Amino acid sequence: MKKWTCIILLLAFVTMVVTGCGGGKQAGKSEYPSIVVGLQAEPTTLDPAQMSDYNSTRAGMEMFNNLVEFKDGSTELQPGLAKSWEVSPDGLEYTFHLVEGVKFHDGTPFNADAVKFNVERQIDPNNPYHNMGTFGYAEFTFGMVKEVKVVDQNTVKFILKERFAPFLANLAIPAAAMVSPAAIKKYGKDISQHPVGTGPFKFVKWEPGVNVVVERNPEYWRGAPKIGKIYYRPITDDAARVTELAAGKIDFMVGVLPDDLKRLENDPKLQVQKQAGMHTWYLVMNCSKPPFNDVRVRQAVNYAINKKAIVDNILKGTGTLAKNILPPVIWSYTDDVQDYSYNPEKAKALLKEAGKDKGLVLDFYVPQSGSGMQQPVTMATAIQSDLAAVGIKVNIKQLEWGTYLDKVMQPVEKNDVVLHEMSWIGDNGDPDNFLYILCSGDQWPKNGYNEAFYKNEQVDQILRKARTLTDRAERTRLYQQAQKLIMADSPVVVVDHETQIVVMKKNIKGFKLHPTGVFRFDKVTVE
Repeated sequence: MKKWTCIILLLAFVTMVVTGCGGGKQAGKSEYPSIVVGLQAEPTTLDPAQMSDYNSTRAGMEMFNNLVEFKDGSTELQPGLAKSWEVSPDGLEYTFHLVEGVKFHDGTPFNADAVKFNVERQIDPNNPYHNMGTFGYAEFTFGMVKEVKVVDQNTVKFILKERFAPFLANLAIPAAAMVSPAAIKKYGKDISQHPVGTGPFKFVKWEPGVNVVVERNPEYWRGAPKIGKIYYRPITDDAARVTELAAGKIDFMVGVLPDDLKRLENDPKLQVQKQAGMHTWYLVMNCSKPPFNDVRVRQAVNYAINKKAIVDNILKGTGTLAKNILPPVIWSYTDDVQDYSYNPEKAKALLKEAGKDKGLVLDFYVPQSGSGMQQPVTMATAIQSDLAAVGIKVNIKQLEWGTYLDKVMQPVEKNDVVLHEMSWIGDNGDPDNFLYILCSGDQWPKNGYNEAFYKNEQVDQILRKARTLTDRAERTRLYQQAQKLIMADSPVVVVDHETQIVVMKKNIKGFKLHPTGVFRFDKVTVE
C-alpha cells in the first residue's frame, strides 16, 4: 500500500511539473513558462547596429534598450536608458541624463562612456571597432552627429552638425540600441553571435537553422519578465509554420498564408492580432543600369503589373493596394501622385517609344521568404506573367534571405542586379525614414537602402532640407512635393502595404503588436 501511495504521489508531482511548463516542447522551468516563436527566416545578425530586417529585430531586440524608446503600440517617445533630456534652443545639442545603476548582461556598467562608444564605432572610420561590421543605418541614424561628449558618467551630450528633426525618434530604432563595449572588444566581428545588452532577456545561444534562444534577465532594471525563455525558430515555409502551430511545437507565429487567415481566426484555441503596418512591398529597378536608366521603361513596368489582382487574389485581405512608397499611416502621406493603374497597352507604347519593345530579357531576383516579404515567390510568378504579356521576359532567381540581402545590397560598382523584390517597414514613424533612406541619392548602398540607385537632385535637396526643419506643416509640404517627384520618376513599383498579423495560443496574455514590427515579450504572461 505504501509503495503504491509513493508511486501515485511521484506521478502527481511529475504531472504538476510538466503541466506547469507552458509554451512549446522546448519549455523551461515551471515557474517561468517558455514561448516558441515561428519566424519567417533566419536572422542575419544579432548586433542591433547591423540589423536591417524583421527576423533579426524580432529575435534580437528583447536583449537591448535604447536611450529613448517607443511607447507600447505607438511611435510616441518615452524615456529609456535616458530618464530625461534637454534640447538647446538652437536644436544642435541634446543632453541626456542616464538611468543610474544599470548593468549590461556581462556585469559591466552602462554609462555615458558606453553611449559614446556605441555611436563612435558606427560613425568614426578611425575607430578600431568600425571595420568589424556593416552599419547600414549609421549614416541615417547618426549622420548629423558632430561629437558625443561625456559630461559625467550619468550625463552624455550629442552635438549635431545641423538641426535634425527625426533625431530623437532615430535614437529609438534598433541601430541606436546600447551594446556592451566590453563584449564588442572581446568578440570583435563575432559580436553578432555573442550579443550583450541591458534588456529584459539575455542571450543563450544561436544555432543557425534551428533557433535563437534568449532567457529572462532576473536583474532587469525595469523588473524581470514572467517568461523564462523564448525560442525563435526560423521556419521559411508558410504552411509548415501553421502545421507546427497546430501540432503545439510553436506557440506564436508570423507570416500567415492568406488562405489560412479565416480558419485561424475561427480556431477557439488561438488568437489573431492585426495592425495596419508601416510597410510597403515594392519592386526595385536599378536606375543606374540599362534598361532601367530610362524612365519610360520603369514606367512601362509599373503600368504592366496588375497590382490590384495581386492584392485581391494572392494577398486576400492581408495587405492594402499601394499607390505611394510612403504608407498611409505615416503623416505627410498623399495619394496625389502619378497613378500607375494596370494598363498593359500604355506599357507597350512606352517600351516601343524607348526602343525596348523587342526581346527584353532580365534576371529577376526573389527571396524564398523574408522580412515583410509576404508571398514573394507567388507574387513574383504573377509579376513574371504580367511582364511577359508586354514583351518583357524575366527569369526568376530564388535565393535564401540572408544570401539575397548580400546580393542586392552590394554598392553600385559591384551590383549586377537590375530587378528584385523588397519590402520596407518603418523604423520611427517619420516620413524621413521612408523617403530619405529609400529615395535619397545620399543613401545608395552601403550608406543606406536606396537599392534602386535612384538620384534626382531636386528630390535630394527637398529631403535634405525637410529633415532639418521642426515645423511639421512645412515638412509635410516638402515631403508631399518629394512624393510626387519620386513616383513620377518611378524607381520602384509599389504593390501593397501589409497588414501586420500574428497568431498565438489563447493562453498568451499581454502581447501587443507594435507599428515597428518589433516583438515585446517583457510584459507577457502565459496562463
